[in-house]
Amino acid sequence: MTHQFFKDKRPHNGMTYKEYSQMFVEQVGKTNPESLSKEEKELYDYKKLNLQRSGRIDKSYEPSEVIKNAVQLVKEKQIWMVITEPWCGDSAQNLPYLAKVAELNDNIDFRIILRDSNPGIMDLYLTNGTKSIPKLVVFDSEGNELFTWGPRPKAAHELIQKLKSEGIVKPELYEKLHLWYGRNRGKDIESEFIEIFEKVEQE
Repeated sequence: MTHQFFKDKRPHNGMTYKEYSQMFVEQVGKTNPESLSKEEKELYDYKKLNLQRSGRIDKSYEPSEVIKNAVQLVKEKQIWMVITEPWCGDSAQNLPYLAKVAELNDNIDFRIILRDSNPGIMDLYLTNGTKSIPKLVVFDSEGNELFTWGPRPKAAHELIQKLKSEGIVKPELYEKLHLWYGRNRGKDIESEFIEIFEKVEQE
């Protein structure tokens, strides 16, 4: 079944990664922190930190030869719709990798829509009942869903569950999560997507 939002071309009209990054830069750069309420300032600080995180990955990440070869298994047109928001730490750590992998194949149209502006779409892609992001949904050209991914690599999810079971709470929990991201450098994202590409190719 093709979703109505796909027929309405909501994913097709989403932002490119370049457009999203520009919006992100403008949101941080054009905001006067002194004029913000306590809650708004907190959100602003998250965005500023996330901009630094994603910027580092944009500059440093070079896809491996293995992922370069695996993404070439995509022979038909696909639309990759990512649901996210600039304040999301997991997004800052994952989105740059996803975008760069998608760039490797002209059959992939990578588009971003904002979670809070698209509640109806977000509600279709909950993770254990929560609106966790980033959430990647991949469609063929007819709007058939091929696979979903997110909001974080499996190992990162398992780390969060382990820390919670140990009674670790914010902000220490997120500090440990981002330390994991920094050390992993996209290796788990690559391995998960290599597996996905190979599986989709076999179907």
